[in-house]
Amino acid sequence: MAASAERRHSRRWHQVADLLRLARLNRPVGIWLLLWPTLWALWLAAGGVPSLRLLLVFVLGTIVMRSAGCVVNDLLDRNIDPHVRRTRFRPLAARRVSPYTAIVVAILLLAIALTLALMLNAASLRLAFIGAALTLTYPLFKRFFPIPQLYLGLCFGWGVPMAFAATLGFVPRAGWVLLLASVLWAGIYDTFYAMADRADDQRIGVRSSAISFGDMDLLMIGCMQLMLLLALLLAGHSLALGAYYYSGLAVGAALFALHLWIARTRERNDCLRAFEHNHWFGAVVLAGIALEYGFRTLSW
Repeated sequence: MAASAERRHSRRWHQVADLLRLARLNRPVGIWLLLWPTLWALWLAAGGVPSLRLLLVFVLGTIVMRSAGCVVNDLLDRNIDPHVRRTRFRPLAARRVSPYTAIVVAILLLAIALTLALMLNAASLRLAFIGAALTLTYPLFKRFFPIPQLYLGLCFGWGVPMAFAATLGFVPRAGWVLLLASVLWAGIYDTFYAMADRADDQRIGVRSSAISFGDMDLLMIGCMQLMLLLALLLAGHSLALGAYYYSGLAVGAALFALHLWIARTRERNDCLRAFEHNHWFGAVVLAGIALEYGFRTLSW
């Protein structure tokens, strides 16, 4: 009896662990990459620390929508992922979770996301529906769009205009520039990610920026890094930000150079390391924004 109960407990734990992996909650780096641009926008829109209510809604909404997007992605790719070394052990690819269970989990996550969105104003709520449509259609773009990483950037960056709309009731020019920066940033780090899968993706016919860029991949990443920094400079100028913000961008530029150096060999593990290290760029940009407004408050 004890052995049977222990086996049932172990089986339930494995099922829970598979659901957590399905929602990618075991990989928090993806949450941070999605969350940083939204936090930039919340701080910039509020001119300092945002309201606790908005902060909680956007943090929880980011986690839930990212998880929902991962479930839908794995559901649509369940017959592709078994042929890619990095993804073949995902719960749906390994047939440890059924498509029906994945659909139920996705519906529950989307229901939670809708509940959170209903706490926002009308302008932000309208943008939330667009963001949901972007997230749910992204997996299809890998089948025909040559650089799906940029579409992913639109999905990952959509919290930026939502944050401005939730705070101000509209999206200023700086908000759209910041969205452009977010799209470029996703193009950067997800190209590193795609470089790790390039051989498998070519074999099974999945599109990616790494395949489209070919042996110019690091050069193109460098160009996107430069464009991203210019977009953030433009946003900072538009919002009359100062030395602390630009210092954060300077540190971020140094991190970008480090990422290119890490991935210079184009080896799989080096590319994945450059991808994961990108979240520190988001952190230093937010630190620059927070210090800028923090010291302004102290000076007053």
